[in-house]
Amino acid sequence: MTPYCSPRGRTGKGRGPEGSGLYPELAAYRISEGCSPNAQSEVGRLVALLPIEQARPELARQGLGLDEKAIRRIAGELGAQILATRTRDLMRFRRGELPAGGEFKDRSVAVGIDGGRVRVRTVVEAMRVGGKRKRKKFRVEWREPKVVIVFEVDKKGRMVRGSRPVIDGTLQGPDALIELVAFHLHRTGAAGARSVTFAADGAPWIWKRLDWVIAQARLDPGRVVEVLDWCHAVHHLSVALADLPLTEGQRKGLYQRLRGLLKQGKSRDVIAELKVLAPEEPDDSPMWREIRYLTKHSEAGRLRYHGFRCRGVPLGSGAIESAIRRVLNLRLKGNGIYWTEDNAEAVFQLRAAVVSGRWEEILEHTRGAMSRDRRTEWRWIPPACLAELKALEDEDDDSSQPSAKKQSKRTAA
Repeated sequence: MTPYCSPRGRTGKGRGPEGSGLYPELAAYRISEGCSPNAQSEVGRLVALLPIEQARPELARQGLGLDEKAIRRIAGELGAQILATRTRDLMRFRRGELPAGGEFKDRSVAVGIDGGRVRVRTVVEAMRVGGKRKRKKFRVEWREPKVVIVFEVDKKGRMVRGSRPVIDGTLQGPDALIELVAFHLHRTGAAGARSVTFAADGAPWIWKRLDWVIAQARLDPGRVVEVLDWCHAVHHLSVALADLPLTEGQRKGLYQRLRGLLKQGKSRDVIAELKVLAPEEPDDSPMWREIRYLTKHSEAGRLRYHGFRCRGVPLGSGAIESAIRRVLNLRLKGNGIYWTEDNAEAVFQLRAAVVSGRWEEILEHTRGAMSRDRRTEWRWIPPACLAELKALEDEDDDSSQPSAKKQSKRTAA
């Protein structure tokens, strides 16, 4: 019998972009969508940990007799609320209205960035079969969710025991993730950290955008360290040596020696020796391709592994690889698992909140935001500055960048 308040812009022709209304007496107890806060929290947490068919009996043991449709609706609604809250905070950060935090002030911080894989289905056609029943035809394709982890490191470059990392990600592309990186660094107070280390593989979409992140998060460039993941570096070294006509024993001995030089921070010596061993005429062979790869990262200062160890900087991207496995692979990736994009984004947020140990913190912040604005629109809109940056990068790639053969000759010279 409690009264219902409709949104002001409601026309009576279905739910519009202004969102749903509310029951004020229930909203005072934070009851929404027919679900109490405790029930919503428990459903969302179990869906983050287990598939729905396994979460249902666990909820039944706690007295929540819900069917799969209700569980899916409640978890999806909570995930959408977390996403909407993140988007609102991101818009405040974009406008310069979000105050900087102090969580990582005077501490050493590491940032890992990488991408995973999930299968996403898209409805391409809806057909009527036998009267009113509709059969949906969909297309399944692999997508790469971009993931970031921000965490505190100790003097040995390892994640501090008992600390809670920040894990986030999106399916909306590299630009969306890179703004999330700057956003999280700002709200956690990384501008006041002793050092901020970016550790990643050699993906160009990461390194090309770091200058923008440093500027947006107002980091001190003198305290920023860029590290190419050690495992990726030695892998490219082994690929280069595999192109040489050597026996297995000769190749293994040469690899061990060059690997040792690389670990000592002598990347220039390694590259010089590879150039001597490479064919005289540089071409698109695997060896010259790997030489160009190592040269690019050496000139950027990402292969100074001996100095990194002395400074207590992480040498690899193991933290982000572990985050991708725990958040994506163990929940969103598997045989016969296909997601719609909205469901994948929602469950990713639930899973990341549980894995990072920030479930209660994120839930309380989300409830406070939704009590002021119940809209759950969360789609990311690129800012003008990122669009201009992307246009400049595309222009550079099209006009100023030499071809692979010219680039290899320039590197050899």
